[in-house]
Amino acid sequence: MSTSPARFDRGHTDDLMTFLMASPSPYHAVASAAARLAEAGFQEVEETAEWDATTGGKYVLRGGAIVAWYVPEGATAHTPFRIAGAHTDSPNLRVKPLPDTGAYGWRQIAVEIYGGTLLNTWLDRDLGLAGRISLRDGTHRLVNIDRPLLRVPQLAVHLDRSANTDGLKLDRQKHMQPIWGLGEVEEGDLIRFVAEEAGVDAADVIGWDLMPHAVEPPAYLGRDRELLAGPRMDNLLSVHAATAALAAVAGRPDDELPYIPVLAAFDHEENGSQSDTGADGPLLGTVLERTVFARGGSYEDRARAFAGTICLSSDTGHAIHPNYAERHDPTHHPVANGGPILKVNVNMRYATDGSGRAVFAAACEKAGVPWQTFVSNNAMPCGTTIGPITAARHGIQTVDIGVAILSMHSARELCGADDPYLLANALAAFLAG
Repeated sequence: MSTSPARFDRGHTDDLMTFLMASPSPYHAVASAAARLAEAGFQEVEETAEWDATTGGKYVLRGGAIVAWYVPEGATAHTPFRIAGAHTDSPNLRVKPLPDTGAYGWRQIAVEIYGGTLLNTWLDRDLGLAGRISLRDGTHRLVNIDRPLLRVPQLAVHLDRSANTDGLKLDRQKHMQPIWGLGEVEEGDLIRFVAEEAGVDAADVIGWDLMPHAVEPPAYLGRDRELLAGPRMDNLLSVHAATAALAAVAGRPDDELPYIPVLAAFDHEENGSQSDTGADGPLLGTVLERTVFARGGSYEDRARAFAGTICLSSDTGHAIHPNYAERHDPTHHPVANGGPILKVNVNMRYATDGSGRAVFAAACEKAGVPWQTFVSNNAMPCGTTIGPITAARHGIQTVDIGVAILSMHSARELCGADDPYLLANALAAFLAG
């Protein structure tokens, strides 16, 4: 483990807080990332257009996913890639196709549970509504109603005397439907309201991907403000760090870049990554191949480039929990503000091996960033990431890393305020080679 002193830049963490507030859905997250890349000189390219061999920064948007890359002067058709991978989605509640429901004079919104969210963290919390609506002309419109609109009310303790002794028991169907007003249920009411907020005619709205979000802003926490509390840090913290790293690397002289640096931020990681915008889809491979072929490359060039490519899959991991230390491995205790973590699982729930450890250690050493190792307690099967999927689907070396947090999959998570900046620096060192 590196023992280099940590470098803390409050400006980076301040910007992360802005990013989190601007990104209440995966669609907003990729728009926020694209705006930052555009400021750094990157240009959007359409998947349906013909790509050329011009150098510089480019990006592709598809739904809640973004793939961006920077081609330096002198790059060949077989120049390998350095990829910073992440995901844009977070466990939450999602609005159903027929959203208008209610009972006993309460108007409610019908929702599904997305991913492995901690249900109790959505109770008695002021919620806004965000996402995208699809219009009759085939276009989409982002929507962000960022004010108290919805609430999932918890049953009073007087009516559930065992809640504090036997544990809170929530039925995913019956107990998680938010209220948003009083009166009779009217079909189409929610979408008419959303359309009005978006400034479009409700008759033109033919589809929607909407989700509640907590409206409480991120905040520094603790006596010395050394902690950061906020929503969707799993995994927008990594998306923000990778975006900042790519923009920083693209600003360096081209002769310092032996690789083509790439940002790949996917949707739907929290439910298996199997979609056209997920890591198990063809998006990343298609984009990388097209950049090779646009530079006049052959299949042989593509194979050579992929053989030399490495991906750092960045996702949050578990910091040691002071109240539940027995749930963690007894010899691996990642701490907040201890730097990014290397995530290891010999059953390949994470893609890291010894060779990958060396890659990550070299990047951290180059950046002067301390780092830690995470492995699960043998009695507690760990989750997984886009790492193994990326490695298996594209045949490229992948290493799983991230930032250690508490309250993962809560509506509001907690990390060290230094760690986002340290992660971004490690990613920048990796992307630059």
